[in-house]
Amino acid sequence: MKEMFDSFYLFLTNCLSNAGVWAPVFASLLIVFESILPILPLFVFITINFVSFGIIWGFIISWICTVLGCILAYFLVKKYFRTLIIKKIHNINLLTKCMNYIENMSITNIMLILAIPFTPAFMMNIAAGLVNMNFKKFVISIFFSKIFLVYFWGFVGTSLLDSLKNPSSLVTVFIMLVVAYFISIVIKKIFKLT
Repeated sequence: MKEMFDSFYLFLTNCLSNAGVWAPVFASLLIVFESILPILPLFVFITINFVSFGIIWGFIISWICTVLGCILAYFLVKKYFRTLIIKKIHNINLLTKCMNYIENMSITNIMLILAIPFTPAFMMNIAAGLVNMNFKKFVISIFFSKIFLVYFWGFVGTSLLDSLKNPSSLVTVFIMLVVAYFISIVIKKIFKLT
């Protein structure tokens, strides 16, 4: 089993070192696009940046790219899709109530939702653009909430890579993931998110 972990670790580190400067550049671009296309694995790209640039620069680059991606998603939805979608859903009472709720959410609540790793943050980007949320409120929320999110995924990702060399540290990673998952469930229940 340890040999399998060692070989997988060597494979990942070789891929990163062979890609050279393009690995973190590509990972940074993918972080921006992940805010729009949630099917991409954010933690993988953050891990690549942490491994390639170290904890401090990897964190700063991943954090800036995540914030830029959220702002890009907000503006794309606001400029190109808002009018079309509002016309289609204005008759649906439940959606109108949800949109009003999101528009009037406090910065604290938005930051809490965006900081939890297992909540669909891309939905908040889209919702903020749809409801025409105050841009200043949106930017302040993502600016601070993404600090925790990026640090969490960077720690989990690099710990996971380290655990391939030392499988006993998987326990710490597993506990962090379980705690984050349960916190996200509590947040979803408090704010009645689906």
